[in-house]
Amino acid sequence: MSQPEPNVDEVVRSIAEETDTPTETVSQMYADTLADYRQDARVFDYVPLFAAKKVRDQLRHSSNHKH
Repeated sequence: MSQPEPNVDEVVRSIAEETDTPTETVSQMYADTLADYRQDARVFDYVPLFAAKKVRDQLRHSSNHKH
């Protein structure tokens, strides 16, 4: 049984708020990361979750280096 796809707008908005990053930037990063993961995936159930985690981690990591 596959997992329901998360609402992309909600995921993007959540990441943008958590990382203080413009939604346009997060949206593009999320779309690019999702495409990368889907290219090599055999099971797609958790791909959106993995993509969201990677984008969130990248933005948090980059914001830590700004301070």
